[in-house]
Amino acid sequence: MCLSIPMQVVEWQTDDGSVATAERHGRRECLNMLLLGPQPIGTWVLANLGFAKDVVDPDALVLIEEALAELAASLDGLSRQAADPLGSNEYETA
Repeated sequence: MCLSIPMQVVEWQTDDGSVATAERHGRRECLNMLLLGPQPIGTWVLANLGFAKDVVDPDALVLIEEALAELAASLDGLSRQAADPLGSNEYETA
């Protein structure tokens, strides 16, 4: 199963808007934007295998980030302590 990850569009690589640079937690990746078309800089998209698949609204972004934090914590054998998915990421051992 493949997992789509939220990434933020930070710049365009082509004039026609078909390829953008997107960033997540300091990691940059080139994304094919042909499925969505050009999106404004700052837009959050779901990225999978080098393709932007969907635009993510702010409410959905919070839920996705929370779910990804929970997944990462469970894989690390930790339980989530803070309810701030975009903030401090505090964990305690299970």
